[in-house]
Amino acid sequence: MISVEQTSWQTIYECLSRAGVTQPLEQTEVWAAYQNEIDGRTSWEPLVVKRDGEEIATVLFVEYHTHGYRYVRSSHGPVWMCEPDEQLEEEVVRALQDYVHKRDHKQVFLRMAIAHELSCTSPVLSTVPYDTTVVLDLTGGEEDILSRMKPRGRRDVRKSVREAPVTCADETEQALASFSEYYEVMCETAGRDGFAPAPQSDYELMLRVLGAEHVRVYAARLEDGSVCSWSICTLQGKRATRYYAASLTSTMRMHVSDRLCFFECCELGKRGFTEYDLMGIGSDFAPSLKGLNEFKTKFSKEVTPVAPDRDVPVRKTTYALLHKVKDVRTRK
Repeated sequence: MISVEQTSWQTIYECLSRAGVTQPLEQTEVWAAYQNEIDGRTSWEPLVVKRDGEEIATVLFVEYHTHGYRYVRSSHGPVWMCEPDEQLEEEVVRALQDYVHKRDHKQVFLRMAIAHELSCTSPVLSTVPYDTTVVLDLTGGEEDILSRMKPRGRRDVRKSVREAPVTCADETEQALASFSEYYEVMCETAGRDGFAPAPQSDYELMLRVLGAEHVRVYAARLEDGSVCSWSICTLQGKRATRYYAASLTSTMRMHVSDRLCFFECCELGKRGFTEYDLMGIGSDFAPSLKGLNEFKTKFSKEVTPVAPDRDVPVRKTTYALLHKVKDVRTRK
């Protein structure tokens, strides 16, 4: 029998510690505090999922209130203490669906990382989920990290190290003091790649609330001292994640972004991190993300499957209506 119970963060950490599992940053107390600082979002108390009284997963839901409706999302959750097969995953998903409905019948759906395409799930109403990522092995030194790249990756990194007139550094403290310089580069990146950048205040909030223990800013500067490429990476356990990145168009031929990524790998490895997640590439599941593949896959000979976000309707009629509205807007 599957049960879902509200619990404390201390209990969550004890359960995961016994299982030898480190939860993603997005499933931690500090992330909940960060989400609570964002307008329209509220973190729920953490949940533990049990099978016949034994803990098998933990879940942090964040409630989103947007466009006149509500839903809850568990980013990179549930955190499993065992490897679920399709049957167990469906049982847990349905139990969480029931829990959300009973707790707050106004929630239209829940969004979670779900490995299997279950009958109770639907493609997400918004955002672009992915089922494949690139995770770099940071163990060993610089030559070990280079050796695990594809030949093209090693070539581009070495060429940039040899020829690009840039200096790379950890600039977390500078970015915490003022993010304006970095944001200008993000705006150029967004214009080039065709997306709308988040407000500058969003990046500043992330840095301020998560703090230097959980987030770092790395940057490359030209000889005149101006920022030409940067990234924000999050830290949790032994894994780092490249959450945001931006670069000037004028430096692309110098492969400055490649050099910066390599610098990050080396610096994070020195700090004791063993994995670096470059966050999502394209696949048949997410064809719109295939433009990311050329850059990210050069750093590794392997890709890693992950459970993609899927929606689980709670108020099914309302959810179906939202999808119809989305389809109409897409056709226009």
